[in-house]
Amino acid sequence: MDSGLDGAIVLVTGGVRGVGAGISRTFLRAGATVVACARRPGEAAVEADGREVEFLPCDIRDPEQVQGLVDRIVERHGRLDVLVNNAGGAPFALAADASPKFHSKIVELNLLAPLLVSQIANAVMQKQDSGGAIVNISSVSGSRPSPGTAAYGAAKAGVDSLTSSLAVEWAPKVRVNSVVVGLVRTELAHLHYGDEAGIAAVGDTVPLGRMACPEDIGNCAVFLASPLAAYVSGSTLTVHGGGERPAFLAAATASTEEKA
Repeated sequence: MDSGLDGAIVLVTGGVRGVGAGISRTFLRAGATVVACARRPGEAAVEADGREVEFLPCDIRDPEQVQGLVDRIVERHGRLDVLVNNAGGAPFALAADASPKFHSKIVELNLLAPLLVSQIANAVMQKQDSGGAIVNISSVSGSRPSPGTAAYGAAKAGVDSLTSSLAVEWAPKVRVNSVVVGLVRTELAHLHYGDEAGIAAVGDTVPLGRMACPEDIGNCAVFLASPLAAYVSGSTLTVHGGGERPAFLAAATASTEEKA
């Protein structure tokens, strides 16, 4: 089915590696022109179907850089149809040990920066006859305990709240939704889960039997940005393969096996 995004101008923050690269590739396959920003370019060009993303450097925490980024996109392409707020993340750090500065930077990157980019993109979209769509990439860490990344989880909870508020403030011209992401296998998965056996073991904990691939997230972002979701705004789409099996089930199974 045609997504209706052929020729659309799409900005993907952090769109040159990991989940962001998968999102960029999916929009390319949908026929969109994709501009990806990050502080540094990826190791290789992000491409799909013989087309590449346009890379522009930007620190999305800096208002002047973000304004310059959006201005350059509009100067080059005449409009901005879709924003995907993907950039973010956090290293492992126990809340009791991390410094206040560390916590502040995590919240700035994962909550305040998406708000900043959205605000500047919205100013363009409101003036367009076709309006626009904003898709925030959130995380299951915002709705369940996130030990070791507490500030990140709190920031993502804020992103989901922000999504619903902006959807009301900026309607009807701009739709705002979020994709709540679970476990994803990226090129860095081995750093978190070890070798292939470890990655497979983690995937087995997901009801659908595997971690998501970046394109799984991209497909959902494309849907929410497209005319297919024309009446969807202020929503969170959970993409986690069925979630996590309750710990009590594993405990009960282990207990039964021990008695056998």
